[in-house]
Amino acid sequence: MNWHLKKTGRLVIVSNRLPFTIARENNGYAIKRSSGGLVSGLTSWLKSWGGEYIWVGWPGACPDESVRQELLESAMRDYCACPVFLPEEQMERFYQGFCNTTIWPLFHYFPSLAGFKEEHWEIYKEVNRIFCDAVAEIINPDDIIWIHDYHLFLLPEMLRGRIPDLTMGLFLHIPFPSFEMFRLMPRAWGTKIIEGMLGADLLGFHTHDFTQYFLRSVLRYKGSDHNLGVITLRSRTVKADTFPMGIEFEKFHCAMEIPEVQKERNELLTTFSDRKVIFSVDRLDYTKGILNRLAGYEFFLETNPDWRGKVVFVLVVVPSRIGIEHYQEMKNRIDSLVGKINGRFGDVNWAPIVYQFRSVEFPFLAAMYNLSAIALITPLRDGMNLVAKEYIASRTDNSGVLILSEMAGASKELGEAIIINPNHKEDIARALKDAVEMPLEEQAVRVEHMQNRLKTYDIARWANDFLVALDRVKETQRDFEARLLNSSTIEAMRKSFRDAQRKLIFLDYDGTLVPYAPQPMHAVPDQELCKLLNFLARDIETDLVLISGRDRSVIDKWFGAISMGFVAENGAWIKGKEEQWRLLRPLNSEWKKALYPILKVYADRLPGAFIEQKEHSLVWHFRQADPEHASLRARELVDQLTEFTANIDIQVLRGSKVVEIRNSGISKASAAMSFLSSQSYDFILAIGDDWTDEDLFKVLPVTAYTIKVGITQSHARYNVTDYKDSRMLLKEISQ
Repeated sequence: MNWHLKKTGRLVIVSNRLPFTIARENNGYAIKRSSGGLVSGLTSWLKSWGGEYIWVGWPGACPDESVRQELLESAMRDYCACPVFLPEEQMERFYQGFCNTTIWPLFHYFPSLAGFKEEHWEIYKEVNRIFCDAVAEIINPDDIIWIHDYHLFLLPEMLRGRIPDLTMGLFLHIPFPSFEMFRLMPRAWGTKIIEGMLGADLLGFHTHDFTQYFLRSVLRYKGSDHNLGVITLRSRTVKADTFPMGIEFEKFHCAMEIPEVQKERNELLTTFSDRKVIFSVDRLDYTKGILNRLAGYEFFLETNPDWRGKVVFVLVVVPSRIGIEHYQEMKNRIDSLVGKINGRFGDVNWAPIVYQFRSVEFPFLAAMYNLSAIALITPLRDGMNLVAKEYIASRTDNSGVLILSEMAGASKELGEAIIINPNHKEDIARALKDAVEMPLEEQAVRVEHMQNRLKTYDIARWANDFLVALDRVKETQRDFEARLLNSSTIEAMRKSFRDAQRKLIFLDYDGTLVPYAPQPMHAVPDQELCKLLNFLARDIETDLVLISGRDRSVIDKWFGAISMGFVAENGAWIKGKEEQWRLLRPLNSEWKKALYPILKVYADRLPGAFIEQKEHSLVWHFRQADPEHASLRARELVDQLTEFTANIDIQVLRGSKVVEIRNSGISKASAAMSFLSSQSYDFILAIGDDWTDEDLFKVLPVTAYTIKVGITQSHARYNVTDYKDSRMLLKEISQ
């Protein structure tokens, strides 16, 4: 079933630029269609998609107020677009500032070229706010928002703050860097970028590596781990996944049927005679590795003199960001190196390099793809690189060799290409030699495999897969929302509580009634909580039980004055109302002497980790430790303890930021059964947030109200978002 058949809302695409540009012309303004892989690909897909859509973005200019309304109407009529009119000076400072001075070099692993100016960050935030205003003004509740690329990292969270129930996805078209690179950004900025991205329901990346890098940064910045790419936030889940962008395969594969392309190809064939053509086309950008491929080509000519005069390298560089110092310097170096190579190896009959610094139209590009024997693509870092895919799609006779940098996202899909390291000129030269000498039979096999893959996963499949995945995320969120307590369920609970003759309430403590604290002893109950528990405990029809992992001395200290029942150490000790503490069953704790040194070693190896020693259990805490390092150490510790205690009657359990060791058979469930067996109850409520509470939820009657604190899967019937909701619920039902 197609995506648009499942949804009635519009698709709202939001990107930095629109699929057209408003340009000044003859003392007026004209609308001209934009080029580019994303624009042309999405525009083509939208036509076949069939659903209603609108595209929001900057139109390339800020026309006078007198003509804006006319241009708005024209944009909506001809392009289904809503321009965001930003002053050109502001847009220039936004685009050339934080976008291309900070994010672009840092995310492409050029930290030495990155700048970190506060004024750039402020403009970046302001432009994201302006986009937020523009989108919020036009969207409907059932619209699907699809935000594109790094210019609008902050937009998802901004929109979520205004309209919490939006369906929203974000796709990043450039690499997401490793945490070691991302952390070079000031932490406050990095945190806001991560939070901004997490405002979306689905986050898409070109490669699995980029997805994992993002998830690691979420863990390091926010402390939130993931489960198969699903991140659990306070009130919803977010998913990060991989969607390698495709191309319009048929557009390039059938390009030779266009007369303009045929004419262009025939003229180029005359120019290049019978020489093997090596082709590359790139924007002028330091990430594209243009100087590297020239150095590799020079080394190829130097070490393979027999091929001089038999090959020609057509190097097309498209102007980009003219006027920026780094780019102008790079162009000067390209010009110089091209001149050097042509001067060193060329003669009156042959120029090794045909160099063009200009924009190119589709007929020329398609013709070059089709006639070139080799495509040489050597980015130093690239999110995807659609040129590689376009070249393969254009090979109508299944000939041709693709030389592709392993640093391009496309290399993960195009494994039949000759994959090279762009930093190694010898590697590039060796690849060129293999390419010019590769038999046609081998070329055909490689090209056919790659074409089949590109044909199957084209841009339409990419877009549909992303939107279908977004719908699935929303379905998962709706499932959780259905489990969240609402006013009608709370009212039903209050009525049941009021009508019941005997009531039993089990309450976990940490994370359920109070937030987690860096140190367990810091989570002291506040006056409001003590007052609430006292109020519940005074009801003679209610048995209130605090069922916690805390040891009994702490429970006595904090809650001894309240007439209620207690369970300590997750079930080892129990105490009925007005009774003395007693062990649930006889326990042996001699094993603690042998295991404590092991926990001590791991605590010493992990800054921030510490050991909590209780009467009949040991707990290794790592809440304050580096989350990634802690996760690794916790796995190692659990493995070692499990092996060491194989013949001992104890259990090793990993919980929320803890590893706990306790006697087998001890659990909140077994402790709860002791209270349940004392008499019958016609109202039972249990609230907990941890894995230790799951045993409790499972053993309670199906009529019990069981509530999990946090948006996670559980055996409980309902969920609430945090400890504040738990307290509010207790107040509501007891009023």
